[in-house]
Amino acid sequence: MKIVLMRHGEAEYQTQPDSQRNLTELGQKQAAETAQYIVDNYDPDVFVVSPYVRAQQTLQALIALKPDVPVKVHPDITPDDDAMQALYGLMDVEGQCVVVVCHMPIVAEIAALLTADAAEPYHLAEARVFEAEIIAADMGDEVERYVPKQHD
Repeated sequence: MKIVLMRHGEAEYQTQPDSQRNLTELGQKQAAETAQYIVDNYDPDVFVVSPYVRAQQTLQALIALKPDVPVKVHPDITPDDDAMQALYGLMDVEGQCVVVVCHMPIVAEIAALLTADAAEPYHLAEARVFEAEIIAADMGDEVERYVPKQHD
């Protein structure tokens, strides 16, 4: 299976609470560019997303290109959540190509758990692709990275 871990695009800095921050115009462009890359190169069959507004808005770029792909909101993939708990929550997601849209630092921590490597920060709207038999710790290999041209 393929697991695509994507960080949201650039978001406003001053909106409170954090869960309500919107994407900026640049963030929307970043999300659209990465979404196009994902659908041009992979065949997503499920989208998993954080409940935070900026992740939901990033997901909209994917939904615009793949409106028939089901969406699952996972409340445990927000910035302050525990990555191991988040990974456990993702283990129940079925599909051959799962796209997860969430935040730093948890997206980097989930990637590190999948590969048993050190966590590396993500650029805004960056997507990393992993191959794994199942979604579980130390079960994945990173096979590709995509950073939008309009990045941070």
